Amino acid sequence: MSLKSLRKNLQELADPEIAEHSQRFFKTGKGEYGEGDKFLGIRMPVLRQQAKKYRQIELSDIKKLLKSSFHEERLCALIILVEKFSKGTEEEKADIFNLYLGSIKNINNWDLVDSSAHYIVGVYLENRNRNILYKMAESNNLWERRIAIMSTFHLIKKNMFKDALNISEVLLRDREDLIHKAVGWMLREIGKRDKQAEKNFLDKYYKGMPRTMLRYAIEKFEETERQKYLKGLV
Repeated sequence: MSLKSLRKNLQELADPEIAEHSQRFFKTGKGEYGEGDKFLGIRMPVLRQQAKKYRQIELSDIKKLLKSSFHEERLCALIILVEKFSKGTEEEKADIFNLYLGSIKNINNWDLVDSSAHYIVGVYLENRNRNILYKMAESNNLWERRIAIMSTFHLIKKNMFKDALNISEVLLRDREDLIHKAVGWMLREIGKRDKQAEKNFLDKYYKGMPRTMLRYAIEKFEETERQKYLKGLV
């Protein structure tokens, strides 16, 4: 299966109506977070089918696909990378991890990050030094910061909360709503596994936390408890 064949298939599957909707949904207008991104108009289930069909393509071709101006081509590349990583040798996983980090400027929307970061970066760093996550959390690049917090999702699933909580603290004053949502989401995931660990963090920081972040974090709380946090009564 060749890169040329994959691209041809994706072009044939393109739907202008879906593309137009995606352009609005992923905020591609001037000054928005996805400014200038282009869409073919392919739904995720169809894209996953193509990724499965072409999962054997070389990393060099995936690297090229990640540089595409079309959002779905980059997403397809990431889906293939996740699949390759899950079945790869340690050497192959290292190559994919390094390719991922070297391609961050092209992993430039929330769905691209969320469908890949914890499956690749999070898994790779589980038993390794995780200083790179803290460096990314301090980055001026929105997507690096999103990757930093979303990568901790894998660790959270392993009941390893320290890095997620530390990075959440770093991102408390972030200016971007997409970061507020991601941090709140990860705090909520911690709470699903250890509510007290989440509450300890919230009790310390909730009054100065962005409202969206707080709402995401306490979404699963009982209504009475939710209202106490929202009204500053905890």
